Parts: sequence; structure tokens; C-alpha cells
Amino acid sequence: MNVLVVGGTQFNGLALVQELARTGHRVTVVNRGQTQVTLPYGVERLYADRTQPESLRKALGRREWDAVYDISGYRPEDVSLMIEILADRTGHYIFASSTVIYAATQTLPITEGHAVERGQAQNEYGLNKLLCEDLLVEAWRKRSFPASIAALSMVFGPHNIVPDREQRMFIRLQKGRKVLIPGSGSTLGQVGYVKDQARALRMMMQKPATFGKRYNLTGGDYFSDEGYVDTLADVMGVGAQNVDRLSIPAEFMDRIYSGEVPLGAVDMTVHADTRTRQDTRKQSLFQINCIIQRLAPNIHPWDRSVLFSVERLKDDTGWRPEFTFQAAVEHTWDWMQSSGRSQSLDFDFAFEDQLIEQIAGRA
Repeated sequence: MNVLVVGGTQFNGLALVQELARTGHRVTVVNRGQTQVTLPYGVERLYADRTQPESLRKALGRREWDAVYDISGYRPEDVSLMIEILADRTGHYIFASSTVIYAATQTLPITEGHAVERGQAQNEYGLNKLLCEDLLVEAWRKRSFPASIAALSMVFGPHNIVPDREQRMFIRLQKGRKVLIPGSGSTLGQVGYVKDQARALRMMMQKPATFGKRYNLTGGDYFSDEGYVDTLADVMGVGAQNVDRLSIPAEFMDRIYSGEVPLGAVDMTVHADTRTRQDTRKQSLFQINCIIQRLAPNIHPWDRSVLFSVERLKDDTGWRPEFTFQAAVEHTWDWMQSSGRSQSLDFDFAFEDQLIEQIAGRA
């Protein structure tokens, strides 16, 4: 098929382009051209800045596509422009959304029918994704615009552009640093391997059953915080039994999440009058999320397991995750080593040292 990928040169988009090319599709990517990347042979590259509508209209011209994947749509105006340009010119438009849209819940796993968060707990990124989805559902219902939505969740793997997730943990373990574990370490999480997600996106293509629907897209395995650390340590050869761990007391985690205890760039000894509790909480949540990755900590409490169902995607496309969590870790660690990142990558662990001192002082 003749396929356009909007984005296509970083992480999720690059994995999708590689998957489409591998399976024989004719692929074109359109982006600003700011990322230097080697694309598969035969992939055409167009250049446009989607924040400048005329730039995108000129790049796409009057061309038609069997399918269009929008991996870099973050604002409702991005999507409304694509609906305008692609009207009657594509057989399928697949939008990459995110599971950060969902409201907190005690009922698991979270399905596509679960309530979404549009209130004060939601951040700008999540709200914009929801507004993009609203436009697409309306376009399908009123104009039969063939749109589908894939809500990606905690994507894991080579070329991740968010290094503070698994790459930070790899380096932390490699350096033999103390690993901070929130509470008892029993909170459950879930990630999706980037190649599995690319294959799922390909399998959604030209499936009319997916039109007008949202699909959760993540992995099939669940793991606890302790299990996350154990798996990475064992794959690296460090050994789970050799990891130096320190629990962050539950009461302390509660205070961090409320914004009562500031972390990071904030002075630990004084709660600055010029900062609001909300500002402090936002900074602290960002720092804590660098320790053990959490989905949307602005919405989900730190000790709340956050798990998603992918049954709708399985039923409508036949897709199944191929990679276990351990296999995803193995492939990613191999990439870390072969790319040289295991030796060249480094992080500022100062706020962790600060937190370790605070915990020790409370003992």
C-alpha cells in the first residue's frame, strides 16, 4: 500500500517506518527534516512544518494515500489541518494518542470505555490529545472520515527519545548506584515494546472495524517496581540479588506527591513562599518519575497500579504482543551496548543523592 507517515524519523515513528518498509509497503515520511536518520531503502522523505499550514499543503500537494499515520500530532489544530487536507484523499488515518488521557481508577485493567480525565489533574499534553480525539470521532461520525486512534502507553525500546526512563535505570544499575523503590515496590506497571507497537499500527491499517474507535496499545506483561529492577539487573548481568535498594517510605511518598516535600531544584530546607504547592508538586513528580517510570503521575497516585487492556485491539486486528517484558529489556540493553550508549550516556543523579540523604536522616 501507499502509506504516509507524519513524523517517522524518531523512536515510534522510525520503528513504524521500518516495519512498513519491511513488509513491502511504499512509504513516504513528512517532517521538518531536523533529525538526521538513515531511513530504509526506497522511503521517500518530504519536508514541511505542520505548524505552518501552507508548508504542509505544498509538501503533500494533491497526492492520495491508502493510509496515513500521524505520529507527531499534539494539538487540535494539527489534526483539524490533516482532516482538511486529507478529505477524500486517504483510505485510513491513524492517530497516535496516549493512555495519559484516562482518569484514575481502582478498576483494572483500564479499557477504552473507561472515563477520561479532562479536569485540573490533566496536563496540557493529555488535554490536547483528548481534543484531537474529539475532532477525529466527530469527523468519522459526521463526515465518514476514516479515522482510528491508537493510545500508546509507556513505549520502551531502542532509540527512546525519553532517556530518563529505561536508559537511566540501565546506567544507574551499571554504576552500582543505590536504587530507590517507592514504598513496598509492589505497585504494578506495564510498558509496550516499540517494535510490537509498530506491528500493531501496521495491522490496524485498512481495517474498517477500527474506524471511529480508540485502541489501547501496550505490552502483555505486568511487573512490579521490584520486578522492573530485577529484570533489568538480571539482563545486564548485575544480578537482582546484588542491587543496593532503598525504600522510599510510603508516608514520604505521599508528602512528595502532595507537593509538601519539594525535590529537584527547590531548596530542601525551606518551602519557598514564591512557589505554589502545585508548582512544587509538578517539579517533584518529574524527579520521582525519573526513578521508577510512572504513567501520568499527575493523575494516578504513586501506589496505584496502572494497567491497560488490549483486548479490543486483539479482537479487531488479530494483533498479539510478541515480546515479553524480559525480551524487550534484552533487546534494549543490546542496543545500549552496540550503540555505545552504555559507555557514553550519563545522568545527573544529584536529586537522588539528596533524597537518599533525607531518607537516611529520617531513620
